[in-house]
Order: sequence, then structure tokens, then C-alpha cells
Amino acid sequence: MGKGDKKTKRGKISMGSYGVRRPRKKSTPVIIAKKPKAKPKAAPKFKAATKAKPVAKTKPEAKAKK
Repeated sequence: MGKGDKKTKRGKISMGSYGVRRPRKKSTPVIIAKKPKAKPKAAPKFKAATKAKPVAKTKPEAKAKK
């Protein structure tokens, strides 16, 4: 019993067949890596000093007459 015997592992290897004595290896499924989600930018903990809005100019009040 050896290379010519269909029922042995060595015989199956030489013939290139598979069976109970020489089972096929189960292939692992291909896993595609997912792209990491972009994290939203964190809001600053405090607001930076902003420029003051210009105040609308008003007409000078009329001086009171004596």
C-alpha cells in the first residue's frame, strides 16, 4: 500500500484527488477592511475673542438753550 493505492493519503496525493483520507482545507473568506469614519471636528471649549461689531453712529443731541 503506497503511491498506487487510492484509499491511502499517499495514494491520494500522487493521484491528485481528495476524499476522507485527504480532506480539502477550508478556505477562509476574504475580509475587506472598512475605512474608519471621519470624526467630526470637536468644537472648542471656549469661544475665541471676536472683534466687536461697530456701533452705529448717532447724531449728537442738540445742546439745550439757556
